[in-house]
This record gives sequence, C-alpha cells and structure tokens, in this order.
Amino acid sequence: MPLRISRKHLNELLEQAAAAGNLECCGLLLGRNDCLTQLVPCANIAKDPERNFELEPAILLSRHKAMRDGGLPIIGHYHSHPNGLSRPSATDAAQAVADGRYWLIIARDNVTAWRPLGEGAHVNRFESIPILVEG
Repeated sequence: MPLRISRKHLNELLEQAAAAGNLECCGLLLGRNDCLTQLVPCANIAKDPERNFELEPAILLSRHKAMRDGGLPIIGHYHSHPNGLSRPSATDAAQAVADGRYWLIIARDNVTAWRPLGEGAHVNRFESIPILVEG
C-alpha cells in the first residue's frame, strides 16, 4: 500500500533539505495509517549533522504527549542525505527499529519512502514503499 502525501508536503520536504545545505534535515511525519497529513520539522542535534541525524528530544516528547491526548499519531520520520542516495544507509539500519513506521529519505531532489523490517531493534532490511502524490 502506498504512502499518500500531498504535493504541498512533498515540496516542503524538498525545500527543507535544500535549505539545510550540507547538513541533514529531519523531522516527524504525522497522519493516519498510510496518509501523511502534517510535517513537524525538528532540529538535528547529531554530533555530526553532515552525516547523521538525531531528532530533538523535546519535540519527540511533546508529540508523544499530544498523540496520547488524541492528537495525530506519529507515522514516521524524515531526514535528508545531502551527499548521498535516497535510500537507507548502514547508519540508518543501525539506528532503525522495526516498528511499522515510515522513513522518508530526501536526496538530490528525490524523496523515497521505506519501512524497516526485522524484529524490534534488529532491522535486517528496509522495504521500499511507493509514494502516491495527491493534489
């Protein structure tokens, strides 16, 4: 089943990646099931933001609280590969959890969707998910 995303959100992802330049941009994906309805940009607090990303913990905590209070669920996250390919890297695999959430990766004006597969914290591969752009 494809991930449904509006053209507006797709353009926002591309703009954020371009604005970040050589640093990885990152953020959360909110929505329901297979439909992305909101992007939540986060500061990348990784020690090496040119090669890695780490979401700002305060944003994560606030979004989890909002979700518990009936807000939109977190259906995944996104990040850019400014000098790489729009597919998961070895570092992505090492940090991923097979929790059913989407990973969007932005590189060279391309956005791809992935889902980590495996058992819990042990991810052995990523499944490519088609993106259906609406609007």
